Amino acid sequence: MDFVLQMWRFLGVRRKYWLLPIIIITLVLGGLLVLAHGSVVAPFIYTLF
Repeated sequence: MDFVLQMWRFLGVRRKYWLLPIIIITLVLGGLLVLAHGSVVAPFIYTLF
């Protein structure tokens, strides 16, 4: 949790708000791949990448 707080402070202090959408999309895609690892949807998701 400390890493998330440090990252948030870095984005605020350095005015790097353009990095926020990149981080969010990366986390969403990573979570999607982890959740779909053992499901029936996995072959369809892996074809996207």
